[in-house]
Amino acid sequence: MSPAAGLLTVAVHRSGNSSFVAAQTVRIGILFSASGPYNAASRSMLNGALLAVGQINDAPAAAVRLEPVIADPGGDLARYPALCADLLGQGVRHVVGCYTSSSRKEVIPLFEKHDALLWYPSHYEGFESAANVIYTGAVPNQHLMPLVDHMMRHQGKRVFCIGSNYIWAWENNRILRENVLLRGGSVLAERYFAVGETDFEQVIGAIVEARPDFVFSTLIGTSAYRFLRRFRTVCAGSGIDQAQAMPVASCSLSEPELEEIGPEAVEGQLSSSVYFSSVATARNAAFVAEYDARFPAGPAVGADAEASYVAVILLARALAAAGGTAIEAVKQAVAHQRIEAPQGEVWIDPETLHAWLTPRIGRSNREARFDIVTGASRPIRPDPYLVWHSARFDAASAAPTLRVAS
Repeated sequence: MSPAAGLLTVAVHRSGNSSFVAAQTVRIGILFSASGPYNAASRSMLNGALLAVGQINDAPAAAVRLEPVIADPGGDLARYPALCADLLGQGVRHVVGCYTSSSRKEVIPLFEKHDALLWYPSHYEGFESAANVIYTGAVPNQHLMPLVDHMMRHQGKRVFCIGSNYIWAWENNRILRENVLLRGGSVLAERYFAVGETDFEQVIGAIVEARPDFVFSTLIGTSAYRFLRRFRTVCAGSGIDQAQAMPVASCSLSEPELEEIGPEAVEGQLSSSVYFSSVATARNAAFVAEYDARFPAGPAVGADAEASYVAVILLARALAAAGGTAIEAVKQAVAHQRIEAPQGEVWIDPETLHAWLTPRIGRSNREARFDIVTGASRPIRPDPYLVWHSARFDAASAAPTLRVAS
């Protein structure tokens, strides 16, 4: 088959009685908002992807090498389709990118039109399994469900929800609300703000007056940082130990964003994720060290960077195994790849094209890092539609594990 049909051309070189196969270079798109209102998370995703590209290209026996074509939408939703169309129009068939669900949904029709694959490395709200997307970020049964269980066991049943006004917040709050109510709890209020909004005086007053057991935040970017700082300040002025009395819990807060919050509110934030830079394994220590060496100016490594790194590694291995860039061959090949990622073993579920991942819950410390307070003992199956599993942390265990019931 010809290169135009999507297969790699492989050159065979002979030397004496031996031969070796030269790695073929494949152009891939990288689409992250390295500027704009949520740039801290997106720049870390870009770094994670580029770290993986560098490792792949530096490997002496690499079967495939990657040439990244980078595009920055600047957090402007309208720019995503145009930049994506440009990448796909250049013949790129695999793009690693997007942070928000809005941006992902904007570009999926283009991948369907061009018979291409989006490798989406962000945690998200689930309820999607697109044929042209490989998902390496966490879904609700891997981040939100464990968080709800943890907070209701250890903090209380009255929750106040605050979020950015788009699908990530709407859907996560819906899932949280249904599960809190089923367990006899109550959602005191839901408040939504435009991405980038920084005026939270009124809602903070409402939260302090309501005195919930915890606040669930789906704010992103500069909105999240401003809210956390101001909420801590207002509570302190009223003599309230906010981190203990009304902790803020999230499924999106990561290490790069802790650095953006600032010292006055960095400690005591709760986050549910499949990766923290404090995962205590030799594999993760090596990953963090190489990331820090390659990107000394930051942002710090976190879950978003790790998910992008995983996406590129899986993409390269699938390209090599498929012997080409044709998406059906690559999708079949990626289902057979298992990698020892910084978070632990990761692989793609062939039914949903989502990743098996290991849930954890962390509490931020003064060094702008997370102390892991509980976590699963193994990866759990992705359940983007919340139909296969019920999951909860085993409170009776000294080393909590995640129970998964079919």
